[in-house]
Amino acid sequence: VNCIQEESSKVIVDLEEELEQLRAALEERGAQLHEIIKEEEQRKKAELKRQLSEGACALQSCDDLLEFANQTLNISKEDEFLTAAKHIKERVTMAPAFRLTTRPSVSEGMSQFAVDFSAEREGLHKLHFLPVPRAPEIDVCSCSVQDNAIHVAWRPLVEADSGADGCRPICYEVEYRKTNHGSSLGGACWERLCDITEAQVTISGLKFDSQFVVVRVRARNKAAAGEFSEPVAMETRAFCFGFDEATAHADLRVHGDTVTWEPQGVRGHDPRLRSKENKSRSSTPSPSKTAGVRAGRERFAGEAYTVLGDHEVNSGCHYWELRPLADWKSFSVGVAYRGSLGRFEQLGKSAASWCLSASQWLQSTLAAKHNNRARSLDWPLPQRIGIYCDYDSGDLVFVDVQRLCLLHAFKTKFNQPIVPAFTVSTTPELRPRCPPALR
Repeated sequence: VNCIQEESSKVIVDLEEELEQLRAALEERGAQLHEIIKEEEQRKKAELKRQLSEGACALQSCDDLLEFANQTLNISKEDEFLTAAKHIKERVTMAPAFRLTTRPSVSEGMSQFAVDFSAEREGLHKLHFLPVPRAPEIDVCSCSVQDNAIHVAWRPLVEADSGADGCRPICYEVEYRKTNHGSSLGGACWERLCDITEAQVTISGLKFDSQFVVVRVRARNKAAAGEFSEPVAMETRAFCFGFDEATAHADLRVHGDTVTWEPQGVRGHDPRLRSKENKSRSSTPSPSKTAGVRAGRERFAGEAYTVLGDHEVNSGCHYWELRPLADWKSFSVGVAYRGSLGRFEQLGKSAASWCLSASQWLQSTLAAKHNNRARSLDWPLPQRIGIYCDYDSGDLVFVDVQRLCLLHAFKTKFNQPIVPAFTVSTTPELRPRCPPALR
């Protein structure tokens, strides 16, 4: 009850404020109209005063001319009389009285200021409270998820939805949050976008680190905001994982979703020292060193500047991306059997890994590699590479995201869990994203 009373009092206060503003506006406009009428009155009076003054001057000129004519009648000499008569004729012709009109130059009526506020009075009688807009309905068929952005569309409210006076909503508000289940309960905090004037919005720059993004929308007018629509859960289909730092080569540094190549010293990168070192070891670790470590596995070493992902894939469809940063020289991206990839083994050198390799050491090269076989690709080095893996169907697809083109596709049959795998000599950046449309 107290809440109802407080809300009622608040509405009454708001109503009084609006009525006071309306009265003030009417008084201000009335004062402006009064001033216009007064100015017109003063203008007409000044014009009539000027006309009366000109008439008085003309009458005085006529009196002077009559006086001169009477004096002329008393002249006895003919020459003087003719001269005076000619002068009288000229004065009569030029007399101001002959150029005046007795009609007033302005009308005494003020018909141009006829007042008719019947329409305004009718509008005042129709004054009513602004209706609260109803909840919009999200058009699920027009919503989409692509390239770390979600596009949300809803059916715009029509005049009937906003009240009899046809007051449309001023704007819309959209809220969204991430969650790992397809309901609006739980998950991260709601984030809001305001002042949306159209019945659609694209939310970009997202990082899809959850399975779903839940969205809802509501309309707002000058009075209040309406109720939110029914929330809609949009599936991101992103493969969320990180780097397994325990597998990273000693020269690789993992910072969140970025891997950098930071050589630790000259010895490990002197070709002469590497050749000596390679003579004393095989390309695969010995059974005594690998026994019992496949679950946690050792770091990569030697020429295998590799790091693995921390999540295994054993079913379903997954997508992620790699973006090389500035000044990169070479990198490889793909998938591998975690338990079968040797410690010193580079990606694509055995049947345990599939990858796409890019290099610009001496010249730009792009190749797909598997089981120590490489297929050169005649394509510019991409700035964003998308990896799509359908484990059950054995499809591994590499995509140029910016050009939306297929780079290469492997068709195989995975017989054990796989993990994302990366080899890098500079700084590629991993960005989990949704799959783009292919062409």
